[in-house]
Amino acid sequence: MKKISALQHDPALHVPLRPGDPTPIQRNLNPSMHPFAKARERTRALNAAKLDKIFSKPFVDSLEGHIDAVEVLAKPLESLTTVASGSWDGGLILHNLHTRSEILKLPQAHKGKISGLCFADSKGSRLLSCGVDKHVRLWKVGTGDGEEELDSITTSQEPLRVFPWKTSFNSIDHHRSDPLFATASSTVQIWDETKSAPISNLTFPTSNETVSSVRFNLAEPSVLASVGSDRTFTLYDIRTGKAERRVVMQFRSNALSWSPTLPTMALLASEDHNLYTFDVRHLAAPVQIYKGHVAAVMSCEWAPTGVEFVSGGWDRTVRIWSSREAGGKEKGPGGREVVYHTKRMQRVTSTIYSSDARYILSGSDDGNVRIWKAKASDKLGVITARERAAMEYRQSLTKRWSVDKEVGRVMRTRHLPKAVYKASQLKTTMLDARRVKEERRRKHTRAGDSKPVAEKKKVIFAEQS
Repeated sequence: MKKISALQHDPALHVPLRPGDPTPIQRNLNPSMHPFAKARERTRALNAAKLDKIFSKPFVDSLEGHIDAVEVLAKPLESLTTVASGSWDGGLILHNLHTRSEILKLPQAHKGKISGLCFADSKGSRLLSCGVDKHVRLWKVGTGDGEEELDSITTSQEPLRVFPWKTSFNSIDHHRSDPLFATASSTVQIWDETKSAPISNLTFPTSNETVSSVRFNLAEPSVLASVGSDRTFTLYDIRTGKAERRVVMQFRSNALSWSPTLPTMALLASEDHNLYTFDVRHLAAPVQIYKGHVAAVMSCEWAPTGVEFVSGGWDRTVRIWSSREAGGKEKGPGGREVVYHTKRMQRVTSTIYSSDARYILSGSDDGNVRIWKAKASDKLGVITARERAAMEYRQSLTKRWSVDKEVGRVMRTRHLPKAVYKASQLKTTMLDARRVKEERRRKHTRAGDSKPVAEKKKVIFAEQS
């Protein structure tokens, strides 16, 4: 009798099989042998879409500690666990996302509202903060990754440097490599960390605005952008020390963000409930308009992948948008933006992505910093190879069958708060009435006198250089 080996061989594939592996099945790939393959695949896609909705639980946790509204959030480039938050009460807290604990808490970092936060280096060991008390403070902080000594973290209650000025500050951002940072007040100012006064003032000759947000370009750090209270979007060059170009929009913008993968693409969060993406090489019209919010959009930020971006507004929702799809029709999975909300969350003033693009953090008027999953149905914890393959297969199925009527309906279904839903219906009615009115006006006007104007052409009021 021949001895039976523990490893049996598949004669067709010549691959040894381990004990417990499923038995190989020979399949005939001739399409005529599988007449119901598409029907079975559609059923699987429909079930995958339904499972994605069933397991959509985006809320992860809430980071407490502030006693007033959270105004700003900031993260270092090279840390996955560290996030800083600033509040209206002047308190500053450094959070650890892994342990969901406080690394550092400064209850009175500023007198009054903290209006701007940014890390002074990529590792997150130094933090810059500014506020309405007319001071910029540089803090020595620890990332909580175990690389710093505990004493240096617990004793850093006093700032390393203080930069006083004559007016309140609204925003701050640090240069990517040089010891420079920019502040936004009545003007845009460039500061050196080693000097107590700004080294240059960047203003447009005819400008008389209050700058609300300022950001350095991620690829070309010498380029700076700002948005102001007089509805302007301005580009600066710190090498020349002056404003290069400026456009005046129909409505004021509250925040801006540079794309990490497309250096010329900027995202604006506007007061007219919309978000706009601009190519700074062609400022005559926005590249895309993203509609969905029913109140002013207060914050926005790109994902580190550059594929998506997040926004938060006064309608008490956090929304995730896909930048690859058309802004007026297809946004996000299933053709609509993804909407996150909770019953107790108030107006959202700040939103950021984590450095690995897996999580989203939002700060709101109720004093909480909330952690959300970037993909609502993602599983937290260890995922085996077989689970990962099944998840990727279901994702590809839903993407392939999203054009199907029933599968697309399941993917587009979303639940909104009652107040947001009513406001959305009212806004849709008003926009439809405006469109009908314009059509009737053109209909009763002499031919050629009134031509329709594209929606993108209405955004820019004037362009200056």
